Amino acid sequence: MKNLLKMSDLSPAELTHILDVADQLKAQQKLGGTAPLLAGKTVALMFSKASTRTRTSFEVGVYQLGGLGNYMNTAELQAGRGEPLKDTARVLGRYYDCVVWRTYRQSDLEEFAELAGVPVINGLTDYAHPCQVLADLMTIRERRGTLAGRKLCFIGDGSSMANSLIVGGLLAGMQVTCVCPESYRPAADVLMFAHKYGSAFHLLSDPAEGIKDADVVATSVWNTAKPGTAESEQRLRDFVGFQLTGKLLEAAKPDALVLHCLPAHRGEEISSAVFEQHAPEIFDEAENRLHVQKAVLAILLANK
Repeated sequence: MKNLLKMSDLSPAELTHILDVADQLKAQQKLGGTAPLLAGKTVALMFSKASTRTRTSFEVGVYQLGGLGNYMNTAELQAGRGEPLKDTARVLGRYYDCVVWRTYRQSDLEEFAELAGVPVINGLTDYAHPCQVLADLMTIRERRGTLAGRKLCFIGDGSSMANSLIVGGLLAGMQVTCVCPESYRPAADVLMFAHKYGSAFHLLSDPAEGIKDADVVATSVWNTAKPGTAESEQRLRDFVGFQLTGKLLEAAKPDALVLHCLPAHRGEEISSAVFEQHAPEIFDEAENRLHVQKAVLAILLANK
């Protein structure tokens, strides 16, 4: 593994290795702290959009591993004043041992990684959110013991979370169902990837059908537009019936886990009652961002 730009960068063995290392680091942290695996290492934490969990978990994780993590808002860099992306990449690659970037276009991230010359980690793009999905898989495995054969159902917008959950779930041997409105389908290349897994993947538009017998139900914010705008109102209409409610969850397995990458818009993609009922696994999922990201950093920088 040279970078972590999207879930399809990983083989099934590499995915399992990350989860195993994350389990070890989490256990060590609970017992008093992890070894300084990043001693003398520097990590650039570059953010082009707002963040709570990604920023803070990477800052804490780098510190716990003994490295130096520098947060930078790209609007405050020369890139925010028009410096070409390729120049920023070639400069930061000479200062830092690794770069984490939360940005918009996946193509920008891919270009940056080609030029930086050091490992690059996707902190979220419009296409993929691999760190979050690794945390999701870690949480499922912690609570259910195994991933292979379990049914994972994602309900919501077929954007970054759907793209990454589909690929991650299939790599882990899960049965994956993605439920979204027709006009909010996952990326075409993700659907092509999923097609190779045959009946292990289903793309549906009816939440009640997709959630049947699910072991895990995941969702994320689907009303991403500014409140009160025409796009926001359109999304509210398009996603009618796509809220995780107690009634909808009756079709899932009785002990089904509910996951949400946060922040949550209660009353839109998930009801307040369902969110609070499943808060234990949702906040375990949030905590596990820290542990899987430490694992990714440790693996990427092991021989640097």
